[in-house]
Amino acid sequence: MAEIKRYGFMRHLRADAGVQVMRFRNGRPIRSGRGLAFWFVPHRASIAELPMDDRDMVLFFKGRSKDFQAVTVQGNLTWRVADPNVLGTRVDFSIDLKSGRHTAKPVEQIEALLTGMSQQLATQYFAQGAVHDLLNAGIEPLRVRLEQGLGGSERLAAMGIEIVAIRLAAIAPSAELERALQTP
Repeated sequence: MAEIKRYGFMRHLRADAGVQVMRFRNGRPIRSGRGLAFWFVPHRASIAELPMDDRDMVLFFKGRSKDFQAVTVQGNLTWRVADPNVLGTRVDFSIDLKSGRHTAKPVEQIEALLTGMSQQLATQYFAQGAVHDLLNAGIEPLRVRLEQGLGGSERLAAMGIEIVAIRLAAIAPSAELERALQTP
């Protein structure tokens, strides 16, 4: 979060090195960079702040196998901003010029997009195999499918987002089905 101090009618912004600050005047970018510090007049400026560190998010999927059995998988997805200038024009990262906080929830918006895209890929994968086959195959085929689907996504590349890593836990059936499968 940017630190903004008030000195009369002027304000001073100081940002951490882990964020990209974009300053606009009359809708045009004036200055952009990491860890900037500068003076500005609030009624003539618009400022956006984008995180440049790797961001982790939790994935949790529920789906149905080809034989209509419920399966779940959970894991983590790590993403980062690959091109802040592109992402800054696609998602609203504007900050309040008094507090330095985002005026919207841009990170949550990106995570909702990634969750939706991942859920779609996982649901398609689950629907292609019987529950026994999914459990025997393990998590690697699903992880590879998510990595290829999200990593090769033109939509994410056009937004300036890059997938760093996907880690998944075991694919699990419902508790009742798991007990039934363990019964000799």
